[in-house]
Amino acid sequence: MKITLKRLSSDAQLPVYAHGPDEDAGMDLRSIESAILKPGRPHAVGTGLAIELPAGYEAQVRPRSGLAMKHAVTLANSPATIDPGYRGEIRVILINLGHEDYAVNPGDRIAQMVIARYEAVEWEEGDLGDSVRGEGGFGSSGR
Repeated sequence: MKITLKRLSSDAQLPVYAHGPDEDAGMDLRSIESAILKPGRPHAVGTGLAIELPAGYEAQVRPRSGLAMKHAVTLANSPATIDPGYRGEIRVILINLGHEDYAVNPGDRIAQMVIARYEAVEWEEGDLGDSVRGEGGFGSSGR
């Protein structure tokens, strides 16, 4: 699949699969700016990229496991959705869940992006069918 991408900054780097598309679902997104992430305060970090997704597709922006594990840095709205009609810059809302400042530098891998299909739905009101689970909610299957 080919998706049109525009660099909004000469410093922007194309999203890439670290190990290739046969091994990775997500492509790394990189920062084009410096930022200091204060503990507990979200910050939108620019990638310098805009994309044109076809109808029926979204881009999901997800945290990087290494940033989460090593530095307690994740996404405040995970997964973030980029809709097919959006043409603005992809900005990643990072949040530092740690106790000390975390520095983001230009070129740092800050998130990963997965392109996914979605189905448009129409709602039909009516009675719901029976199921084994029924109305069992949180913790209904045990521990």
